[in-house]
Amino acid sequence: MARPVVAIVGRPNVGKSTLFNRLIGERRAVMHDVPGTTRDRLYGVAEWRGREFTVIDTGGIEPEPGLARAVPDNGGPGRWGTLPTVEILGQAREAMDEADVILFVVDAASGPVAADVDVADLLRRSRKPVLLGANKADGLRQGRNAVEFFELGLGEAIPISSLHGTGTGDLLDEIVDRLPPSEEAAEDEADLSIAIVGRPNVGKSSLLNALLGRQRAIVSPVPGTTRDPIDTELRFEGLRVLLIDTAGIRRRGKIDRGVEKFSVLRAVRAIERAEVAVLVIDAAEGLTAQDTHVAGYVRDARKGLIVAVNKWDLIEKDQHTTDEFTVRIRRELEFVDWAPLLFISAQTGQRVRRVLEFARDVQAARDTRIPTPKVIELVRAAVARHPHNERGRQLKIFYATQAAVRPPTFVFFVNDPKLLHFSYERYLENQLRAAFGFEGTALRLVFRARNES
Repeated sequence: MARPVVAIVGRPNVGKSTLFNRLIGERRAVMHDVPGTTRDRLYGVAEWRGREFTVIDTGGIEPEPGLARAVPDNGGPGRWGTLPTVEILGQAREAMDEADVILFVVDAASGPVAADVDVADLLRRSRKPVLLGANKADGLRQGRNAVEFFELGLGEAIPISSLHGTGTGDLLDEIVDRLPPSEEAAEDEADLSIAIVGRPNVGKSSLLNALLGRQRAIVSPVPGTTRDPIDTELRFEGLRVLLIDTAGIRRRGKIDRGVEKFSVLRAVRAIERAEVAVLVIDAAEGLTAQDTHVAGYVRDARKGLIVAVNKWDLIEKDQHTTDEFTVRIRRELEFVDWAPLLFISAQTGQRVRRVLEFARDVQAARDTRIPTPKVIELVRAAVARHPHNERGRQLKIFYATQAAVRPPTFVFFVNDPKLLHFSYERYLENQLRAAFGFEGTALRLVFRARNES
């Protein structure tokens, strides 16, 4: 099951990215005091009271210059507030369509402005749960200002300070209370779900059509023709396979203003819904920074991954071409070197069937369970060959076991998790892969102190 999605919306420079970082416990979003710093949706996983959910940082959309109107300022003569453009409202609509909970962030220091009023008017008509977070409530006066947001008609605003963490626990409680029940699951779930992802115009829809053997998605040379994920089922070797074709994901700063920008949330949601993602690369263009960006989405979501180099029929080849291309892709996608590589042509059908075969095998790897005695034996041998010391202290691993599948999750009980260096975590992961396979799937390694439950 895909995690529930919480979308953070609001006008620029109200602290959405800071709040995003606070909720997921990382410094993932770029923070700056210039409005509009966040240029695409970033996402991360938050956990509170035992519930995991995906948090989407939508980023503020800069309103068009010259659009403003006066709004009351604490009963005074008024001040100028900026009107949201159609893009701000479009962002709110996207959250209404795609998110399970909408977190509307406003600025407690400034009080309500016209942009807040207009977005609130739209969100009130949503059937989705909407929470109002009054950020920058760092002092007594700002906390009192939160009361002013009653006029938005979205209930009581929760005073928070994203920077200092004040009030975020109360906010998380409210979020979790509004998430759909965790036991909610599809009764008629597919055996294998595959998200076809990548930049615009690399042939994702052509691949979908080739897999289905019919024209299901619109195929056009215009980048970004596919705006919405398209779900289609097929049968493959007795399995019910769900194919999800997505709009192209673009790198930060490369997302066009307008509808292209709002497609990113849907593509990320498709990755979350799927068990295996097929990253489609244009052979003629080679690997680009945008491709690595998409691979990062898949890796961070801990999904299965297949790299499909499309339009291979258009490449002039000799006996070294495939090997040279493989070396180049492996070097640039080193962080997902466990993903199988496949050279295809959606246009001619070359090796298209192998996409489904690979996806089936990746799914099997995601469902693999290793008995605890074998895990312990491997870890002891790995530590004996290569012990790890950090700051003069040795990392000791007392126990290890596989705790879950999809993704395969291994828990290590150690003397002090702070002694772990990322390079040693990578070493242990490589040892697990060398011994047990797991080709095509991300692994999750968790390190806990021995006294932790």
